[in-house]
Amino acid sequence: MAAKDDWQHPFVNIFKHFRLLEWQKASKEGDVTLYKDKTLNSTAIRIRGAVPDNSCIRIPKNTHQSLALTGRYFYVLFKPNPGKPFLIVLDVTAEDGRVIRISISNMFKEFKFTSTSLLFPFQCGSEFDWITKTAKFPQQRYRPPEAPKVLWTCLAMDLQHTLATYLNHLSYCSLKSVKLCAYMSVKNAFTSDLLLNPEVSYRDAKLMGLPASDGAGPMPREMMFPVPKGSTWQNCYNHIRFPLEGDLNCGIIRKGPSKMETPSLMEDERQSQNPELVIIPQLPEVVTAVRNEPRPEQESTPSSRRSTPPPIVTEEDEFSQLEEEVAESPKEIQKLLPDPILRLKRIIGFGGATAKCALWTMSGDSVVYPCHAIVVSMKIDSNEQRFFIGHTDKVSALAFNGNTTLLASAQSGHYCVVRIWNYLKGNCMAMLRMQSHSVTSLSFSYSGTILCGAGKDSRGKTLVVVWNTANVGNGGEVSLFAKTKMDVDIKAMKIANFDETRLVSCGHDSIRLWRVRKGTLRSCPVNLDEYGPLDFTDVAFEEGNSPQEHLDDRLLFASCRSGHIFEIDYARVVIRNVRWLFPVQQQEKWPLNKAPGIAINSLSVCSTFCATGSEDGFLRLWPLDFSAVVLEAEHEGPVSLVSVSSDSTRVLTATFTANLGFLDVSSRGYNTLMRSHTGAVLGFSVDAIRRHLTTASADGSVRIWSMDSLQQMFDFVSEDKPCSVAFHPSEQIFSCGFSSGVVRVFDNSCGKLLAEHDHHRGEVVGLAFSPDGDCMYSADSEGSLALYNSCDNDSHAIRVVCGVVARGSGRAPDALTVSCDSRCLAFVGPSEYTITIADALSLEESLRLDVSILDSESTFLDSAMKVCFSSASPEHLLVATSANKILWVNTKTGSLLRQVSKVHKHWCSSLAVSNDRKYLVTAGHNAIKVWDYNMHFSMNSQTFIGHSQPINQVSFTPGQQGVVSVGDAIFLWDFLAHTADFPQTFRLSPGFPSASAADEMPRERAPLPASPPPPLDASVTDSTEVELDDDLSDGPSTPLVVTATDSEPSSHFDPATTPFLKITELANSFRLSCKLPSHDFTGKKPVHPDCYRHFIPRFKTSTRDETAVTPHPGKAGMTLKSVIGYNGNGRGNLVWSPDQGLFAYSCGGVVVVENVNSGHQRHLQGHGEEISCLAISNDAQILASATSKSASESLIRIWALQSGACLNTVSYHRGAVQNLTFSKDDRFFLSVGDFSDPSMAVWCGATFRMLSSEGVLGPIHDAAFSPSATGQLACVGSQGVYFGLFTDSGQDGDLKLQRARAPVEVGDVELTSLSYHSDILLFTATSRGHICAWDIKTQSCFMTWEADEGEIGVLLCRANSLLTGSNTHWLRLWEVEAVPRRMKLLAKKKECLTSVVLKQEIMLDGTAVSAAFDNTMDMGIVGTTMGTLWYVDWSDNSSIRLVSGHNDKVNDLAFQADESHFATCSQDGSLRVWTNPTNELVVQFQVLNQPCTCVCWSPSPGVQRVRVAAGYSDGTLRVFSLASAEMERKLHPHRVAVTAIQYSANGDVILSGGKNGLIAVSRALDGSTIRVFRDHKGAAIATIQCVREQCKDFGLVGNELWLAASLDRRVSVWAADWFKCKCALLDWLTLPAPPYCQDDSPPPSLAAFCPTDPGLLIYTGYGTEKELSFYSLYKKTIIKKIALPHWATCFSLSSKSQLIALGSKERVLKLIDWTSGKFQDFLEHSDSLQTCRFSPSGTLLFSVAHNEILLWEVNGL
Repeated sequence: MAAKDDWQHPFVNIFKHFRLLEWQKASKEGDVTLYKDKTLNSTAIRIRGAVPDNSCIRIPKNTHQSLALTGRYFYVLFKPNPGKPFLIVLDVTAEDGRVIRISISNMFKEFKFTSTSLLFPFQCGSEFDWITKTAKFPQQRYRPPEAPKVLWTCLAMDLQHTLATYLNHLSYCSLKSVKLCAYMSVKNAFTSDLLLNPEVSYRDAKLMGLPASDGAGPMPREMMFPVPKGSTWQNCYNHIRFPLEGDLNCGIIRKGPSKMETPSLMEDERQSQNPELVIIPQLPEVVTAVRNEPRPEQESTPSSRRSTPPPIVTEEDEFSQLEEEVAESPKEIQKLLPDPILRLKRIIGFGGATAKCALWTMSGDSVVYPCHAIVVSMKIDSNEQRFFIGHTDKVSALAFNGNTTLLASAQSGHYCVVRIWNYLKGNCMAMLRMQSHSVTSLSFSYSGTILCGAGKDSRGKTLVVVWNTANVGNGGEVSLFAKTKMDVDIKAMKIANFDETRLVSCGHDSIRLWRVRKGTLRSCPVNLDEYGPLDFTDVAFEEGNSPQEHLDDRLLFASCRSGHIFEIDYARVVIRNVRWLFPVQQQEKWPLNKAPGIAINSLSVCSTFCATGSEDGFLRLWPLDFSAVVLEAEHEGPVSLVSVSSDSTRVLTATFTANLGFLDVSSRGYNTLMRSHTGAVLGFSVDAIRRHLTTASADGSVRIWSMDSLQQMFDFVSEDKPCSVAFHPSEQIFSCGFSSGVVRVFDNSCGKLLAEHDHHRGEVVGLAFSPDGDCMYSADSEGSLALYNSCDNDSHAIRVVCGVVARGSGRAPDALTVSCDSRCLAFVGPSEYTITIADALSLEESLRLDVSILDSESTFLDSAMKVCFSSASPEHLLVATSANKILWVNTKTGSLLRQVSKVHKHWCSSLAVSNDRKYLVTAGHNAIKVWDYNMHFSMNSQTFIGHSQPINQVSFTPGQQGVVSVGDAIFLWDFLAHTADFPQTFRLSPGFPSASAADEMPRERAPLPASPPPPLDASVTDSTEVELDDDLSDGPSTPLVVTATDSEPSSHFDPATTPFLKITELANSFRLSCKLPSHDFTGKKPVHPDCYRHFIPRFKTSTRDETAVTPHPGKAGMTLKSVIGYNGNGRGNLVWSPDQGLFAYSCGGVVVVENVNSGHQRHLQGHGEEISCLAISNDAQILASATSKSASESLIRIWALQSGACLNTVSYHRGAVQNLTFSKDDRFFLSVGDFSDPSMAVWCGATFRMLSSEGVLGPIHDAAFSPSATGQLACVGSQGVYFGLFTDSGQDGDLKLQRARAPVEVGDVELTSLSYHSDILLFTATSRGHICAWDIKTQSCFMTWEADEGEIGVLLCRANSLLTGSNTHWLRLWEVEAVPRRMKLLAKKKECLTSVVLKQEIMLDGTAVSAAFDNTMDMGIVGTTMGTLWYVDWSDNSSIRLVSGHNDKVNDLAFQADESHFATCSQDGSLRVWTNPTNELVVQFQVLNQPCTCVCWSPSPGVQRVRVAAGYSDGTLRVFSLASAEMERKLHPHRVAVTAIQYSANGDVILSGGKNGLIAVSRALDGSTIRVFRDHKGAAIATIQCVREQCKDFGLVGNELWLAASLDRRVSVWAADWFKCKCALLDWLTLPAPPYCQDDSPPPSLAAFCPTDPGLLIYTGYGTEKELSFYSLYKKTIIKKIALPHWATCFSLSSKSQLIALGSKERVLKLIDWTSGKFQDFLEHSDSLQTCRFSPSGTLLFSVAHNEILLWEVNGL
């Protein structure tokens, strides 16, 4: 409590504090008088009046003021008048500033609420009974009962609990005002933070020592009711506390049975609300405490009335030690933290009450569907879920308003409730009672002002209700508009989109049109007599009509199970058309009039097509005339729902087999959103290594799920019902027990059945593996127990014992439990009253316990229901009993350690203990509870709801990061305890090593390694970090501080204000090794055409980190200087402006604008993915670039070529962009999608607003505008050539296409490229090397010739010259002057002989993919797949290499010592040497079929003596001379691939590391191998580095240090003098790490000497944390750590300043100042980085991602 509010403690007398009787701070209205009450023997206030609101008391007087009373409890002492209404109004302020009005009155019939108001009915004792009895006796026949005597009442309202319970966990702040209205008498009102009991006097409280809290303390003297002699308080007055725990009265304030008649009964009430904890001593000599039993009210001595709490027995065992604060200080309520400790993360499930309910949001990025009692909203791209929790039974209907801001949901069952939610905020705005037994349909009007519901009442009659919801968004109430009952069946009911007062419904033999007018609901049926009885299933209005359209033009569609589609004229209420739909394959088998139709369950209509879902499992798309099926997709079961998205691009489908997915209409691809069981989930098991979850269900299936994606991976279906499942702890094996007694063992990796055992006769109720994986156990309902050897594939049975397990199936699925040391097995048996603990290897009985005798005071026999071993201690066994208790039993002695009573309302159905033995999770009925395992707090548990059916099993995930519960569905919860336990901000002293590091680091001597280090459990690392935070006793006084950033990541980062790295927790995400087989739909996914001209994005496993922090413009620590290479994977990604002397090309995601003469580069940065194509305007002012698909759509950026500024960004195509082009006058801009989205879009060339779009049948490869005719264009693709005409109408336009097939003479080919000769002549090329000449006017081909032997992908025509480039590497120039002449003669029907002449040809180094030439075709630039740009001059038939780059992955890069040259090596076997700073290729050394893996330079100065050494995949080393440009020497020191290479500091030897971990030392002079180090054998060498350093400071002889780091996280440091042939181990580091469980390879181990201090070693690699470690060779310890957000794939240290460059798989290049922690992120790469290198001076930095080489100029942070 704040200091300013201390005056309000312990209570505030409101009447006295505000001087009520002076009426200065309070006001009165109407008949308000003072009188002396005889019962109270004191003055009271009487409020009377016919209208309650006209006679009242207001506190405070001014409505703009506030009482500002912060007390949690509001007490009012009042007496209502019998048979008269009264009203109490409280205005309270919430934490968010909202004012909530709480109204209490006996006029209210039911509880209601909105976001700003709560209305509670008041029913007090006998008065309520009298009103009920009076209503049952009519006055004309019976005399009504006499009116009862109304008692004075003390109402204690918990304001904090009220807001939290009824307003979605809203927090209470203060009481603002009080209003008391007639009829009533009131004595006083006060507020307090203490829960007080008016039934206890001060005298009794003092004698019994009752504290003034927890409902035990007395009321203040001035608030007490006097008790006459000879009577009791309970007989004279009423005491009402509200709300009670759980609110069993459903929001109704009423007097319940008194539980506080005596102090002993008061204690019993507190024990009923909180679980009873009893500490049981282990030694028999200790006497346990005996509770006082409740006694009847009588005169007794104070000693007999005093409540004596049970004594706390102190034992050495940890169970018997409780916190003294809990026992001695009841004022401080200590509870389990964090609160809440669980958070619902994901639900695997769909449906429950219905499978016909799922909705699209307006944006189309999310779907909303019910999962039993919870409404789920899921994003279709990420599967992220949001939950709307509040229903108590299964949800049966959903509805959205037009803009999807309001969501309505209805639940079935006895309490049929409709809730209205704010969809964006997720809070419930209103709750409506429908007075029906079930709700089958809900419908919102488009504006959200009308809500309609249809259902059945308890008598089976159809009930239709219409509500007015216009004010619900403003916090207002929902009023009833109209209601009617009838005998007509209604399956679907919808509100018209054009008139909110009109509705339509359908059902069995009925289609009815409804209208709401003047509070009444009327309907008229559609005449169906001539069509006979039909079962209608769904209705839909015709879409696309404007609200102003006349009613006569409205159409209504209705579907039925016979396969008919009815088109109904809405205005005339007559049938316009009836269409009978049946499968195409049945046309040949059945006559037309006898064919069975398609049983349609659902339909959805948009402006272009109609979607139907039918009983045969097909989703079909029809045109609106239903002439033929456009697209169909087959499902596993009958389709129950179809829904077209608002943009008509996706169709949502649901099936009766509980599957949910959608069909992408444009790509014809189907995406499954959710698969789920159709029956209750009986049991589950978790594979911790692969994060898989297997479940067994009553529907007869066993399914395996991915816990990350929620997708089903495998499905095993059997006629035999599965009962229990268990995963092997380490292998990809799981076993399943069935109701027939069979136990089957499956291989999860391939779905193969490994073994089948039939040793049981009854249902398998328990199945478990031992934690070490050696044994498997099974038990059945007939009492038998089996032991298996799970080390073998067949898992043969070792022993079967009968009659040892308790009979019955009530303990399934986890009737068996195995101790953590795999030595003990526990189960309930042989009887239900006994527990047996057996030896796990022999099944011999070790101990038997009888739980029925543990509680000697119990009046009935207690039986055991569940058993569970404690995870960390095999000596503790937990037993859940039928008396709703949990017992802690010592497995060695059999003694009872502890028991907890009243665990759940019903008996505990499942329980589990966390790995750290700090928490216990239990399940009972529909609720989950998380407990403090040691029961140290006064509130030891937290309760969580969400399941609508009993929970069958609950358990922690193996990593203790979550909890899984199954019953009606699969619930995945986040366990938040560890998030609170481990702070994100920690301090690490540079001189003090961590515990884990100290255990693994060498002491005085560096031991030689014998074997790879064992993996370290992640939990050990976490606990170590906590110790580091507390134990900072050694080391220097200035520690390194690494602080977490709480703010959201932004696109820019200010290093001046936030200089430190942020800590990001490791996300346990695993790629799936096995995927669910895709279904064979009729609409198959598009296939890439067999044509190299079509763009294929390079396959990447990396994804860009969108949360990376990029620097502000002008504050970057380094700038991009040069880009080396050209992306030969692009298509048309080269443009040239001969007039300006500029050409532009792409490399990865960067556009390079280069001057032809000077070679100066400018870079256009902004794309995050690989650029596919470029286009330049005809005036060379605008440049357009497009990327491959990154998210939902591809991105097109528009650049100003002169300034380099990005002018605009547009997107339309769902796949990659295949082609971009400008019209001749630059008025229009054309973009073409790839094969996955074959469409064309025309944009305005000035504003880049899309004018028109058009889809085509097959892939398009090339497109172009006519050089002279405005709006004329053409494109070619798989289906031939398309001639187009675009007409501009101002705001939009119209694009019309006409297709012509390829001529028969060229065969079945793809038309790959095109080029205009004039506005009447078009040239196209084919995939077989032909050129076709087309007459544009007649749209016919009049001439063909074979121009190449391969596919032609480049075609350019300038004047009478035609250029062709193909995959045969030939670039040819043709003379085509005769072709136009031939076309004119043929038009006049004259024959002529025409010939084309091959003028010149040039062989290039690869396939031509792009070309740009001048208008005369004399000179131009051509790009090839080899990553080369060639300058071609036809005048002298020459070609010059302009840009050169690698066409495959670049493995390594190295700078020469004087920075005059640098070398790169690639996977294609090439070693290239470049000059600096011109970046020109000097020489290339090529080795065929052998990738070059690493490269280094010799330290010798001078061009004549410098050498380049490279390692290759065949284990060879090759040494090249730069002066002679020849290979000098070839060495073969390795038998496997060379992974690292380095010259020694003086250049005498070459050190090379292999993939097998061997390090070879070879003489540079003759190539002989002088020594081989085997210390790292078994793991590939990732890094070798040599530095010049005198080693005498380390006590060793040598003049240089060198290190080697291997992939098993081991680093060795050596001191060497190669001239004297001496080399000694200086230090050895072994870094701990948990097991790496992902499919790809772990991050490399990287190590380097600090350039300024060789005694400091810097390391990063896979480990317990993502971090940089600084290890001192002098102190033999880690002195500093810097946390990283990603695993580093490469790093480099600058010699100029304390800068470190790191690359990651997330495409982030991070520059870090390791002294201060400042950093900046750079996102110019389109793939994961594999190499980064500082230049020797530290002024330049190279970064490499695949074949993208970027050169940066380093400015510093």
